[in-house]
Amino acid sequence: MKKKILFLLLLLNAATVQSQYSIDTSYTVKSTYNKLIKKYPFITIATKKKDNNISQINDLVYNQIAKRDLHLDAYFYTSKKANPAIIMIHGGGWRSGNKSQMQIMAQEIAAKGYSCFPVEYRLSLEAKYPEAIYDVKNAIKFIKDNAKKFHVDPNKIAVLGCSSGGQMATLIGTTNNNTAFEDSIFKSKSSSKVNAIIDVDGILAFKHPESQEGEMASFWLKGTYEDNPENWKNASALTHTDKNTPPVLFINSSFDRFHAGRDDMIAILNQNKIYNEVKTIKDSPHSFWFFQPWFDEMMNYTIPFLDKIFK
Repeated sequence: MKKKILFLLLLLNAATVQSQYSIDTSYTVKSTYNKLIKKYPFITIATKKKDNNISQINDLVYNQIAKRDLHLDAYFYTSKKANPAIIMIHGGGWRSGNKSQMQIMAQEIAAKGYSCFPVEYRLSLEAKYPEAIYDVKNAIKFIKDNAKKFHVDPNKIAVLGCSSGGQMATLIGTTNNNTAFEDSIFKSKSSSKVNAIIDVDGILAFKHPESQEGEMASFWLKGTYEDNPENWKNASALTHTDKNTPPVLFINSSFDRFHAGRDDMIAILNQNKIYNEVKTIKDSPHSFWFFQPWFDEMMNYTIPFLDKIFK
């Protein structure tokens, strides 16, 4: 009887934790495919390729916040003791999506001699800016703390994000060692510093002549630009770009709005002689990274950039 009561209490506790926040499931690979297939009838969803050199661990808890577990997946190349690591941030307008959407990409890059980590972070229905930034930076610290387990060289870390994840990736990379973007509660001796950024169709500035950000950004940033201009400014990677910014690869679709602020950022990078590349996938939609033939093209840009920076 006591065991049954304990079991019921555990179930109730789990349900209570899960019910504390809502989940927006509108942004998925399937829903995106259904939207794009009429205009792009030749596309197929990218699929994984099996590689016996890749070890995989799913749903590792990297942090706990008020009984809420945050997870990451690990894909690492086991033939080497210390690989460069790629932190991977999914898109979804800061509101939807999940880390599973980065798994195919993680497997593909890991097979080239890297350790890859799709990260779960708190979305805007659960937590507003800058909590998601704290989450990913804490994940980076966790990975460095466990570098040997994951075959990671802690001095070779890249952050890669798609769409809103690309915005987050560039903000994380341009705020290396900026204590205002660090979660003081998370205890770690490791730094959240990264050594390279890959921004896949993520904006660099929320308020910019090229930007068209509206409701989704406002919801995450705790108000419109008129309501909260400081958040709109501080959440923009362009604001923080300087001589300390690491090398950057921009991979963009054919839609200009998804690289708002990019050219201004490149001007600062060039002024400081920081290596950067721009690759545009012609005639592609946003969310191209889910689909062939664009997935392979993206990998043809991503792997050489990583090899150039880290190998």
